[in-house]
Amino acid sequence: MDGGARWLCEGGWAPPEDVVEVDDRLTADAAQRMVRQGTTLLWRGDFQNARQLLSALGRRVRKSGKPPKGDARSVFYAYREARTREASLLSRLVVPLDAGNAVPLRRAPDVRQAVGRVYEPGEPSLIPLRELLGILGAEQWREQGVVVPAVGGRIHPHYGVFAPTRQEYVDLVARAPLPSEDAAFDIGTGTGVLAAVLARRGVGRVVATDTDPRALACARENTERLGLDVEVERADLFPRGRADVVVCNPPWLPGKAASGLDRAVYDPGGRMLHGFLDRLGAHLAPGGEGWLVLSDLAEHLGLRTREQLLERFDRAGLRVAGRLDARPVHPRAADADDPLHAARAAETTSLWRLVAA
Repeated sequence: MDGGARWLCEGGWAPPEDVVEVDDRLTADAAQRMVRQGTTLLWRGDFQNARQLLSALGRRVRKSGKPPKGDARSVFYAYREARTREASLLSRLVVPLDAGNAVPLRRAPDVRQAVGRVYEPGEPSLIPLRELLGILGAEQWREQGVVVPAVGGRIHPHYGVFAPTRQEYVDLVARAPLPSEDAAFDIGTGTGVLAAVLARRGVGRVVATDTDPRALACARENTERLGLDVEVERADLFPRGRADVVVCNPPWLPGKAASGLDRAVYDPGGRMLHGFLDRLGAHLAPGGEGWLVLSDLAEHLGLRTREQLLERFDRAGLRVAGRLDARPVHPRAADADDPLHAARAAETTSLWRLVAA
């Protein structure tokens, strides 16, 4: 490490040991050779040139990889391994932060507010440029927000909290028939978008839960900004009591999460999905419904079968009262160059209406 500087990295990469200071004279080809050898490049040149180098390095790393082959499951694992390898290599281009979280480089933007929302200032640090750019991008999302027609306004995601850019799942919750308007729980609320939808639909009491402090703060901020009365609680899945509607949009793919944002996509061992199903019956009011919002992408990738999902419903003492489906409209579903294109193009997102058997 650079003189014992603090290492900031939510990607999970270990603090670097072999650190070499570099500047604008470094070529992308030389950078690629060095990072592949395990060297971490501490940038001392112009900040904008560092961004260009990172882009060029990323193109070279992706170009050097082999296209994944085999069945859908094999392609998925090969694709994810390649993405992890790419992230590991690109994380070896790092920039310094001073004790106030400023970047002491030429033409560097003012990152203090954005970084301060994620890391407390106080001592000089090193951070992967890739992660810093992610923080800056998240700050723009937070400031501008995402237009969500179903809530009548914008949702402002925080760094590390999954943004509701894929709104087909939001629209499902907005149009599913409510069994009652008395009370609803939103399990794993994230930005609070589904809780906001339920409150906007006139549900009298809405309780949103999460375990991530950033998500809890984000949900509170969004629902308050929209002028909606939503109770936001820290809880491992369910709050106390029962509700007429209990909605959960768990991570859609079983697998290990490698970062904070990954936790919105990957559900290790199906913990959240299974926990929701197994405990749902104890939190449904008489005549109530559990709304499971889930993509079938895992089925198309060979990670889970429809039969396994239906069996989980049965084991939890639940039956399907109905289902609403939506097709994806995001750009990746139409990207034929995506190694997972076939699965993404066939994907359907469903709202399963579950009741006690």
